[in-house]
Amino acid sequence: MSEAGLSALPLQTVAADAAGSALRPILVFDSGIGGLTVLRELRTIMPDRSFVYVADDAGFPYGDWEEAALIRHISDLFARLIEDLDPSMAVIACNTASTLVMAELRRRFAIPFVGTVPAIKPAAERTRSGLVSVLATPGTVKRDYTRGLIADFAQKCTVNLVGSRHLAAMAETHLRGGKVDTAAVADEIAACFVEEGGRKTDIVVLACTHYPFLANVFRKLAPWPVDWLDPAEAIARQALTLLPQAAARLPDGFDRAVFTAGPVDRATARLIHGFGLAG
Repeated sequence: MSEAGLSALPLQTVAADAAGSALRPILVFDSGIGGLTVLRELRTIMPDRSFVYVADDAGFPYGDWEEAALIRHISDLFARLIEDLDPSMAVIACNTASTLVMAELRRRFAIPFVGTVPAIKPAAERTRSGLVSVLATPGTVKRDYTRGLIADFAQKCTVNLVGSRHLAAMAETHLRGGKVDTAAVADEIAACFVEEGGRKTDIVVLACTHYPFLANVFRKLAPWPVDWLDPAEAIARQALTLLPQAAARLPDGFDRAVFTAGPVDRATARLIHGFGLAG
């Protein structure tokens, strides 16, 4: 993490109402800007709440980290974020971070945490063919947590785990208005499509919050129609059930974005302002 980058940004401060109760924001955290898919759903379901979006771009991509080092990095970063922002709760809008470090965050900090895990259970409930693919980062694919979800909820299905090393970065480029090589995207998703005994994959779980931003590209490139399962709405609804009722919207009415690597480029600045975030 870039300590200078984090400390140099205008972090959200805590306001208080006349009764003295804290008006504390909800922290939404991701390794980059993919978690904006989750923020969008959170705002839809909680329009009266304030949010601080934290992109750990100094640590992106998480797939390149050794696990123990990444756990320390995210946990120590949260110590600083919680001290500076005093959030009412945190939503970890990142599958890799959620499957790896959620237990440590809940052990170390007192606020509620909502994680993002591959939507394997709903996929298993909806599939008609019994062939489900999980499109994720390599880190999420190799986690025991992911395989545990399959064992617990998808024993009657054939679940194909597909790890992409490049799609998250492609999604970041696409979001910032850059050109994405569709042939390269097609290569990354090709393994999701399986034919077996006259059956075809009918659901692809998007197990990275970056991926829904490429969903329209995926649909155009898919060899046959499938249901691209985005967990963002389910995450938002889970967060709503855990939200401390004392929380409310901060007086300035404008949400904030924090990037751990420091000031962002113009394309990213335009993007976050398009999502109603002040940098």
